[in-house]
Amino acid sequence: MPKISHSDRAPLYLLIIVFMAMFLPQTGQSAEPTFRNTIGMEFALIPAGSFVMGSPENEKGRDSGGREKQHTVILTKPVYMQTTEVTVAQWESIMGKKLIGWRRGAKDHPIIRVSWKDCQKFIKKLNARGEGVYRLPTEAEWEYACRAGSKTAYVWGDAIDCSKAMYGNKERSGTCQLYLQSLNIPSGKPAPVKTFAPNRWGLFDMHGNVWEWCQDRYGEYNKERAKDPIGPLKGSSRVRRGGSWISKDYDCRSANRAWAHPSNRTDITGFRLVREAL
Repeated sequence: MPKISHSDRAPLYLLIIVFMAMFLPQTGQSAEPTFRNTIGMEFALIPAGSFVMGSPENEKGRDSGGREKQHTVILTKPVYMQTTEVTVAQWESIMGKKLIGWRRGAKDHPIIRVSWKDCQKFIKKLNARGEGVYRLPTEAEWEYACRAGSKTAYVWGDAIDCSKAMYGNKERSGTCQLYLQSLNIPSGKPAPVKTFAPNRWGLFDMHGNVWEWCQDRYGEYNKERAKDPIGPLKGSSRVRRGGSWISKDYDCRSANRAWAHPSNRTDITGFRLVREAL
């Protein structure tokens, strides 16, 4: 058998490289489906796509002022969405414990009484760690992730009950008090994150527990198809989504919208983050 010279081997190596490029998996070409950072924040990859934002006119509990007008939204980039609300432990990891006593619950509870401006301070410090680019979700990203492909009032259907989400836990008059007490969850506060089942994209508590700040200013929706909307450029109020532990059932709908001044702090409001995927 004739020997192959060094000059003859070069084309062979090139063929092998071409074969590998064509047929072997390209691990660097797509983002991982989940991500966990060094302070324990877990994220799920939310794909790019389109959906109908808002609610149909016959949806029970729909805002009568027309602020949920349906329109098509196109999101052109995937993002990592935090699977839970930011917890007390995660907040303390970045911001420390100074002056946090009035915000504190157990380590696995969502941080509360944080304003939109407080969230921006947290994000700035988190981004300074060099582990990626974090921010609040846009209102469109939030609803798209909450729906997880669903078109109903809630991700599981058009009705809600106490076993599916944290709501109605107001002291002495809460719809879900007895059920929540059976889970050893006290009245008058949110539940630990991950108490209820996630949606099909792996996100917990998109319905109820605490209202979640979004990046956008609050305003009327555009009536036309929108691509990567970021909300109005002017205005003082910022969007909150998802309902809370004291909310009525209809306030927890996927399309429901709320807003507050960016300096507002309440014990029913927290937040979750997104991390840029690209």
